[in-house]
Amino acid sequence: MSYNKLIIEERSRDIGDFLVGRLIPFRKKRMVGPFAFIDHMGPSEIGNGKFLDVDQHPHIGLATLTYLLEGQIHHNDSIGTSQIITPESVNWMVAGKGCSHTERTPEALRENGNHKLHGYQIWIALPKQLEDIDPEFHHIKANQLPNWSDGSTSFKLIAGKGFGKESPVPVHSPLFMVEIKTKEAYRFSAKGKLQGEIGICIVSGGIKACDESIKEGNMLISKTEDICDILIQPDTHLLLFGGEPFPEERHIFWNFVSHSKEKIEEAKTNWENRNWPKVKGDETYVPLPKPPQFK
Repeated sequence: MSYNKLIIEERSRDIGDFLVGRLIPFRKKRMVGPFAFIDHMGPSEIGNGKFLDVDQHPHIGLATLTYLLEGQIHHNDSIGTSQIITPESVNWMVAGKGCSHTERTPEALRENGNHKLHGYQIWIALPKQLEDIDPEFHHIKANQLPNWSDGSTSFKLIAGKGFGKESPVPVHSPLFMVEIKTKEAYRFSAKGKLQGEIGICIVSGGIKACDESIKEGNMLISKTEDICDILIQPDTHLLLFGGEPFPEERHIFWNFVSHSKEKIEEAKTNWENRNWPKVKGDETYVPLPKPPQFK
């Protein structure tokens, strides 16, 4: 199964205090804090010869955060990592000056009937002075993440700082990613709890914002920093993300993110010339897309 077939897109729209859309980047908002890109995978049925098989591809200037709700992915990278990604754990790969990786359905699941794959893959741009750091990989287990409840509403801090807590994911700039699940209606205000720009991804259920009901499959971007007041409907699952924006613009081409177009051009040349760190024992190669277009 092609990875791109697991991504669903929806155009953004303006409802007053919020921008509503499917993923970032989109036309009216290129980034939310340091968050540069969000892919929603599934939910999709995997099995019967249809599997996730993302061949070797490169990254620079960013960290990838993979957060699964269902299913598993086998991650291999040029750092030497071989990791099965499981639901609610965090996989944090720092590409820095350059690494490559593959993402596949684990062998143990290929002969084990159908299963669902559902989750989010997120790119977080690195600060300008850290874009060329050495690549790293960190796997944070679900039970290592801060979690708490307010009545029947549960919270989990996936990455960064918020609500007076800090996730063990080793981030490189002020940011947050929070999971919220409700059983009953819940009034949420971010004031004093989260700092910076705020995005809201509605995984399931719905919210009310600016007297409008927004349902699952949409993403909202607050136009104001730090202040966000919404009514979360019963049986709703949200992901909140954002943080402090960078002073410099970020350019995105394919899998490359940088403040410098020259760095991206160099990465393109190196990938085309096969002058790149490789996953050990893997000869697959995803070609550079044509024609090149900066976003």
